Amino acid sequence: MITITPKRIFDVPIQATCINADVFTGKTLEEIKKLPITEGKENLILDEAFNISEDTAVETPNITLIGDFSKVKRIGQGMKTGEIIINGNVGMHTGEKLAGGKIIVNGNSDGWTGSEMKKGIIEIHGDAGDYTASPFRGTCTGMKGGLITVDGNVGSNVGCYLQGGTIKIKGSAGRFLGHRMTDGTIYVEKDCASRAGPFMTGGKIIITGAVELLMPTFTIDSIKPKVKVDANLTVQGPFYVFLGDIAERGTGKIFALKATNPALVSYEKYL
Repeated sequence: MITITPKRIFDVPIQATCINADVFTGKTLEEIKKLPITEGKENLILDEAFNISEDTAVETPNITLIGDFSKVKRIGQGMKTGEIIINGNVGMHTGEKLAGGKIIVNGNSDGWTGSEMKKGIIEIHGDAGDYTASPFRGTCTGMKGGLITVDGNVGSNVGCYLQGGTIKIKGSAGRFLGHRMTDGTIYVEKDCASRAGPFMTGGKIIITGAVELLMPTFTIDSIKPKVKVDANLTVQGPFYVFLGDIAERGTGKIFALKATNPALVSYEKYL
């Protein structure tokens, strides 16, 4: 196992795509220390910014990061195997294009965590920033598979262009959740800010807290006694089920728990 800690406080972002179980596999400790990173516009090697040690008793390519990595970007980018544990906060684009393996963040993660993710697991035991599981601005390749769990709250525009996989949020979610999603599942245990599911054409959003403002382009379809999140979780209702976004001829579904959304009772007359 490789353990990495910062040597100092970072003032500008560090691009560290090399902190990746696939990249570390088969390399000696000295070779790992010489992997390239950038700090702002400066080209460095990993050893110039971080203390790096190895526990030879552990044969897996697992990586443990300890300390403040909130300025360190692109950890685990494209990783296919192995496990990274981050004991602290972490910067943007963590687990971008993840294709397997597991990333655990025992802290908060910044924006675009899990962007364009294909497979694998990301666990965030804190809050997650804006655009979690969403593509870059100007692109439309969303998360296609895998599982992201967030113990805390998430920011705005989470799950944009979602094409598959599951996002489970134990806290609350910001605005524009699931923007343009076509498939997959987003589950929010607490409240959801306004305008969930704009331009949504498929998939499902499940909210067990209060829905701040439902898009007018969603129409009530039914009331269901329960809803399945994934193979491991079914949530008891009853739930209001809304279809949309009908402006896009969408067949996506928003499930809003009846008990926490008394303001939606007026929709029942349309059933």
